[in-house]
Amino acid sequence: MLLPGTAKRIYNLQSKQLVKLFSRILLQDEDEMLEHLEQGDVSETIRVFFENSVALKPALKSVLTIQEVDEFLQQLSLLTKEDEQIRHFRSIVSRCTAGDLKMIIRLIKHDLRINAGPKHILAAVHDDAYKAFQTSRDLDSVIERCWRGSPKFDKPSSSPGPSSNVKITLSLMTPVLPMLAEACKSVEMAMKKCPNGMLAEVKYDGERVQVHKKGNEFRYFSRSLKPVLPHKVNLFKNYIPKAFPDGDDLILDSEILMIDTKTGQPLPFGTLGIHKKAEFKDANACLFVFDCIYYNGVVLLHKSMMERRQILRESMTEIPNRIMLSEIKEVYKSQDLAEMIARVLKMGLEGLVLKDIHSKYEPGKRHWLKVKKDYLYDGAMADSADLVVLGAWYGTGNKGGMMSVFLMGCYDEDRGNWVTVTKVHTGHDDATLVMLQDELDMIKISKDPAKVPSWLRANKPMIPDFVAKDPKKQPVWEITGAEFTNQGVHTADGISIRFPRVTRIRSDKDWSSATTLNDLRRLFKQSSESIDLSLLLSSTSDHKEEGDDKTTRQDTLPNAQAKQERKLKSPSKRNDDFKSIKKNSSPYKSPAKSKATSNRVRADTSKKTNEKVCGSAGTNVSDQKDAEQAEFYAFVNNDYIEYSAMGIPLNWIEGRKPENGLPSDAKPLCNLTDNELTSKSILKGAPVSLASGFTKSKEEDIRKLLKTLGAKVLNDQERSAAMYVVHSSKEIPSSLVREYEDVSKKARHVSVSWVEAVVSTCEIQETEEHAVELIADYCSCPCLHR
Repeated sequence: MLLPGTAKRIYNLQSKQLVKLFSRILLQDEDEMLEHLEQGDVSETIRVFFENSVALKPALKSVLTIQEVDEFLQQLSLLTKEDEQIRHFRSIVSRCTAGDLKMIIRLIKHDLRINAGPKHILAAVHDDAYKAFQTSRDLDSVIERCWRGSPKFDKPSSSPGPSSNVKITLSLMTPVLPMLAEACKSVEMAMKKCPNGMLAEVKYDGERVQVHKKGNEFRYFSRSLKPVLPHKVNLFKNYIPKAFPDGDDLILDSEILMIDTKTGQPLPFGTLGIHKKAEFKDANACLFVFDCIYYNGVVLLHKSMMERRQILRESMTEIPNRIMLSEIKEVYKSQDLAEMIARVLKMGLEGLVLKDIHSKYEPGKRHWLKVKKDYLYDGAMADSADLVVLGAWYGTGNKGGMMSVFLMGCYDEDRGNWVTVTKVHTGHDDATLVMLQDELDMIKISKDPAKVPSWLRANKPMIPDFVAKDPKKQPVWEITGAEFTNQGVHTADGISIRFPRVTRIRSDKDWSSATTLNDLRRLFKQSSESIDLSLLLSSTSDHKEEGDDKTTRQDTLPNAQAKQERKLKSPSKRNDDFKSIKKNSSPYKSPAKSKATSNRVRADTSKKTNEKVCGSAGTNVSDQKDAEQAEFYAFVNNDYIEYSAMGIPLNWIEGRKPENGLPSDAKPLCNLTDNELTSKSILKGAPVSLASGFTKSKEEDIRKLLKTLGAKVLNDQERSAAMYVVHSSKEIPSSLVREYEDVSKKARHVSVSWVEAVVSTCEIQETEEHAVELIADYCSCPCLHR
């Protein structure tokens, strides 16, 4: 019950359907309930209207048992007709308090909103319970094994002793958490993460499917471990036995996509839908197999990637356009990887998945890497457009009741109206979202097609809760995504942006200088041709010229950053040196280096020579300066860390020192914004002043701690803005207060213990127990005032 999201029960009751049912049960107005639902929490909506219902009154005391609720939910999962569901709800509602009903609705929605998932809850069961659960998503089996197989079960999970008593294994026909991939931001990052070499695999733009075969029985699970819709996979039972003639029992990791049977080329994402499939007569659903984690009774999780791949090669017979083995290439050098990425992107494919050749299959872990053009070099190679905010939807959960999903579009100059391009919900921090509620001039239309203004062309699924009063007065945002797509959902000739996010608020632009529909058509047409591959080529070619096959991030990041800053947004101005790449030809020849690049190489070579001359006699002066001056920053587990140009961390908390070398998400110091500090650090950019009384060394230590925690440490001239004043002692003379008359009365005067508490808990602490105490001042003479 604490983990409803892991249950296999399916209720098929969306929020609006629940509102419809309970409006009839409680005899409440459905429209009023739907309006309240805009706050984002259907369980809260039903609770409020239950409390105000005349037809049914909540029970005064909770009398339901967990077993009764579980049996109720089991029966509910079997009902599909409205009248049956209403009768079943009525059987329990009369016994519920308002809080009971709210939690039952949350159980139905598979989200208790308690900010605790399987990892936290299963840790209380057994040290190994979560690890076992990752391997086998059968919760009953995991709990039974913990109960049966371990003497530790009767003592706290943190108690000492071996934790290997619970055998961790997978179960055939029960889904296994898929192994995942993190975003790869550069060639250098890939080489660092896969030091043994890697298998570079084409990233297929389909749907991930885990195939279980037990004799003649088949089950198919999606990435989220739900059963795959039958129309997508039904035919595979005829082909898998032929592809694996000796494979009686199997668990395969694979991707399904539609293949054009005439050309052998994959069709776009989304074509697996039952209606979409009908549009493609010369196409088949094809299963691309890329991993095998169970074969004829043998669990392969602990086999290396190369061993698992070998098993696939030896046991699988490809069936063209039906069951295929994924395409891979072994890569050991950065130059080879750059070439493969270049070729794949120029072909218009989604990207690559990179896997260390020695890696094991770790369910739920992000130890693979995925390469897509919008990930590389902070999005420098991504597709983007400057679009106008045309409408908005209410958010859900924590963002319920506020506009947090936005309809982006552009102007159609030929027809004189506005068309939709994409809807976006990522890219803004919470502070910006709050600000936008007042800044965006919108009219509420509540998704009503009859209220859509004449200036807007929008398909029914894209009709928002709010539309702009005047689109010509709306802000322009830069929207960046993985690629331009054409799925027919939007009215901009069907063109849209996949995985969109807001990357910049273009305050320098208005509607007249934003991307138009004609501009968008050109961007879509030139998308794969206009990829700037110079970022991929620069670092590898530079090192090749220097005779060094190994590439490190700290060598190339500044150069890549500079190239990113120089990159032009106009497709016609991007690098065109690689338009001749063909599928089966050499992907490119490295472009000639500019004079500036050659100068940089010579400078680097000179620097290396100088280092050799210095040897053990001392440190190069320029190196020492580079090592001490902050050039980059990153957030490492919420600690704000500054780095030198050489990748050396300059501030940290004892016991949490990061490794040398720039993290993959490091940015130039000039890019740091207040919003980023507020959203990612522990102290959220709080202004802090240090009182007098610290020794010089102690003051330096406290300043470094506060900086790492994400505070703004003020100098004496700025201290009037302080939110906190940190003192060296718990007690301060009352006369000292006069020194802080320029500081706000709302500022909190705390001792160093407050900083230490923040360090140890990684959370902002209440100030009461750390507040300084004022003590009286006494003169030194033996008078009565003493």
